[in-house]
Amino acid sequence: MGGDMTPLEGEQKKRVCYFFDSDVSGFHYGPGHPMKPTRIRMCHSLVMNYGLYKKMEIFRAKPATKREMTQFHSDDYVEFLSRITPVSMNSYVKEQHKYNVGDDCPVFDGLFDYCAISAGGSMEGAARLSRDKCDIAINWAGGLHHAKKSEASGFCYVNDIVLGILELLRYHTRVLYIDIDVHHGDGVEEAFYTTDRVMTVSFHKYGEYFPGTGELRDVGIGKGKYYALNFPLRDGLSDENYKSVFEPVIQKVMETYNPGAIVLQCGTDSLSGDKLGCFNVSMRGHANCVKFVKSFGKPLLMLGGGGYTMRNVSRAWAFETGLAAGVELGSEIPINEYYEYFGPDYKLDVKSSNMEDMNTRGYLDRVKGIVLDHLRHVGGPPSVQMTDIPQVPIDAQMDDPNEDEDLIPPDERRPQRLLDSRRQADGELSDSDDEGEDDRRDHTSHREKDSVGPAIGRRFGAAVGIMTTGSTHGLGPTASSVPVAPAPPPVSSTTSSMDVDDDEVVIVQPKPAQAQPTPQAPAPASAQPQPQPQPQPQPQPTSPAPPAAKENAPAESGEQPMAVDPPAPAPPS
Repeated sequence: MGGDMTPLEGEQKKRVCYFFDSDVSGFHYGPGHPMKPTRIRMCHSLVMNYGLYKKMEIFRAKPATKREMTQFHSDDYVEFLSRITPVSMNSYVKEQHKYNVGDDCPVFDGLFDYCAISAGGSMEGAARLSRDKCDIAINWAGGLHHAKKSEASGFCYVNDIVLGILELLRYHTRVLYIDIDVHHGDGVEEAFYTTDRVMTVSFHKYGEYFPGTGELRDVGIGKGKYYALNFPLRDGLSDENYKSVFEPVIQKVMETYNPGAIVLQCGTDSLSGDKLGCFNVSMRGHANCVKFVKSFGKPLLMLGGGGYTMRNVSRAWAFETGLAAGVELGSEIPINEYYEYFGPDYKLDVKSSNMEDMNTRGYLDRVKGIVLDHLRHVGGPPSVQMTDIPQVPIDAQMDDPNEDEDLIPPDERRPQRLLDSRRQADGELSDSDDEGEDDRRDHTSHREKDSVGPAIGRRFGAAVGIMTTGSTHGLGPTASSVPVAPAPPPVSSTTSSMDVDDDEVVIVQPKPAQAQPTPQAPAPASAQPQPQPQPQPQPQPTSPAPPAAKENAPAESGEQPMAVDPPAPAPPS
């Protein structure tokens, strides 16, 4: 039985596309690592058992290809990620040091597949927003905001956010990026530090805290000056104080910048009680940011991010999925496959604690005043030719209706016509009890570490490893998804596939009665290419998406970063 849902008053119905890949829960960073991809499946279990599948479309995006990743990341780095495995690690010692892989960002089985799933969902969500297929796109497996052009950082390897923004820039003149993770969104800011076509706004803990960037005076350079806004915060941030600075700043940003689309990184390590966080924000305080951004009615891409107390991560993201769909979820958590982890109260809520708020009224007002003053320097719209957003993507215009899907090479994306006509089998999003032993990938290989990695210096001062005591975190053109039949997953009493620290497990006796799962329907077999297929002409993007990133942050010596202007918006069809 689904949970309670209450329609939000005065809310205009939005078309929501929700992306989930059941394979994501099979990846494992390693024993003791705080990043646990299983949190995505926990959230999805709540989403389905609350009945939110009735309010939105659910898709399984095609994983991003290496070529798509190189729209931002360097070729050598992407090739390294595709080749490195726990077995071959000893052959890539030099490369691991070069690309900052190890310790916070370990090598594990299926690393590249994990990155491809995360990036594919964000790129497909951005593509559907741009082509007016939906109003809100959600990819909780995305939001990995620390990854750099040629470097892993803070649990992030591929920056799906930058790839998604580059896709949005094909159709929109201006894109706004908002980051409410407790850690600074350094990877995204760095990528667009020299352009006025993307404004980045980050609310984060600043000080002796990973990644050590996001100072108030870091506002961008060149054309991008004053298009990077940072709001540094102190420990113990409360709901009231968060709202008092978030809403006026974002309101002014919207009035001044008027973006065509918004990307919202919803990192939940800013919640009270997070293992690596230091704020005191409740679930509803966090969700208020989502609700406020949604109220502007702009195309919205909602992404995940940090969050290391899994039961709270899944609660918050499920609640915010409901807000996106125009409903408020009831407080009673419905029976689901992870039900026992939400004890002892089994409520959909994360409350604030009695933690002292170090953000005084005077401090917040002073910082807010400086941020708003930076916005006064923002000029008019960027000097890009204004065009209408194409209603039909160019790949659809060039699509041959007589094209044989079997003749398309397997490493090339199918035309949208073919992809939209395919549907996943019922039960695709639900694994049977024994699937972990046979079908599901069980990624458990990981190097044991006796010590954390060394501190990594950043351009704004010394930073510390994300898992070091006293600091934290560490976390980083498609239209190719496959629609998933909207059926709730069967309830399961097993959680053996879940890697949960002992202090997170709460066993309550007796356990609530749970229904037995039904066998999973087999997914349709992928078409095999015929020998020597005739390559089909590929549609050319309306504007190529070059790497719109600066390789490194500007040094104190005044060295200018390398950057390429983002792609111009597409001409009208």
